[in-house]
Amino acid sequence: MPIVHVEMIEGRSDEQKKHLVEDIVKAVETHTGAQKDAITVIIDDIKKSNIATKGQYQG
Repeated sequence: MPIVHVEMIEGRSDEQKKHLVEDIVKAVETHTGAQKDAITVIIDDIKKSNIATKGQYQG
């Protein structure tokens, strides 16, 4: 049972997330042979105020 965990900065629409999940599931099916019903995708939306990149606080 493959589990794919995606962390990204919040702001994507539900439609964008839906398409992302569809593409991830297709890739996992293709490359692992797992059935669609056995694949779980978890999306964590991270608040920008909780991110620092390249030494810069993004909040």
